Amino acid sequence: MRAAPAATKRHQPDPSSYSEAELIARAKAGDEDAIRIIVQRNNQRLFRTARAIVGNDTEAEDVVQATYVQAFINLAAFRGGSKLSTWLTRIALNEAFARMHRRRDFTGLEEIDMQSKTSGGGLLYFPSSLASADPEAELARNQTRHLLEHAVDALPDEFRTVFILRDVEGFSTDETASLLGIKPETTKTRLHRARKMMRLSIEKQFSGAFSALFPFDGARCADMADRVITALRMMHGGKKDPSAPPSGGITQ
Repeated sequence: MRAAPAATKRHQPDPSSYSEAELIARAKAGDEDAIRIIVQRNNQRLFRTARAIVGNDTEAEDVVQATYVQAFINLAAFRGGSKLSTWLTRIALNEAFARMHRRRDFTGLEEIDMQSKTSGGGLLYFPSSLASADPEAELARNQTRHLLEHAVDALPDEFRTVFILRDVEGFSTDETASLLGIKPETTKTRLHRARKMMRLSIEKQFSGAFSALFPFDGARCADMADRVITALRMMHGGKKDPSAPPSGGITQ
């Protein structure tokens, strides 16, 4: 008697191919693979945004983790009124600003403007040539990236945040204004001043390198997903369903 043929194994779709809507639905149901993919897709943007405000890698990572935990706990309240990435960015901004307010008061723009006037417009001067004698392209790229990061870090807080959101992450003027709670005209003014302080020659020569600023990939990217999953499990007593929103959940 011939043995019955083995059952054909059902093909499982690759979670990385899911649309945003599918990922959100699965994450609401407690699918940890979907949560990990959402984390990995948004790590770079959220890290850059947070770092633009808090000014250092360690605290920026803390902001990113807190953002994800808060977002996934309240994910059932997300109504899709904006892109998920925009919603996450808004949470990250709120978390970062809250930390900064606890640390110190922001310097008023009037004081910044006064400092700029007394310091010749606040232009940052850099060597006219950034070419490296080292033939290794990777070394040259790293040197360029570190120079740009230093220039971005030197910007006043309000200008740096607008610069990161507009020129690095590609948000529109209206989106940036909405995220920061300021007028579009204010956004344009701050961006103009930020670009001026970065110096025109650097902007022209290295604008294509902005995508390499403050990398958050590889092991750091994967580790963030693990940290978020662990935090969610702890907050839900070991359960895998992070969808039940507490009172006062975030809506969009």
